[in-house]
Amino acid sequence: MDCAKWMILGFDRARDDELLGVPVKLCAPEEMIWMKAYIMERERFDGADIVHISSLLRGGDRRRHLVRRFGPDWRVLLKHLILFGYIYPGNVRESRGHCGEFTLTRLRSEARTAGPEQLCRGTLLSRQQYLVDVQDLGIRDARSGRAVFR
Repeated sequence: MDCAKWMILGFDRARDDELLGVPVKLCAPEEMIWMKAYIMERERFDGADIVHISSLLRGGDRRRHLVRRFGPDWRVLLKHLILFGYIYPGNVRESRGHCGEFTLTRLRSEARTAGPEQLCRGTLLSRQQYLVDVQDLGIRDARSGRAVFR
């Protein structure tokens, strides 16, 4: 699904409210999780926000939407689910619901069929910390689809 369709879908999930007498749309919690999940810079990491929002997330529909929303980036979602279980060990069952079972099953399946592709998705998470991989080592950059040598 292309980015424009996902943006429209995000607004479809927004809740109508009012702020200072002005009608506004409030971002759905699962959309906030998706937006914050990719922020992993050295100086900024929104993992605590994601864990707090996730602890309030109820309903299978919202969790199924999260899995669809992350799509091929399901490992990013899995990372946050693992972090949730570490931070709240008494609530592991919540993190292992539909999202957790789906991503763990996919991880097991992928481990048996992993190919030789050299791809760096780290550049999707940090604008600088993985440049050495694509610029010096020649690993293909997931943002552009090609290796960028200096």
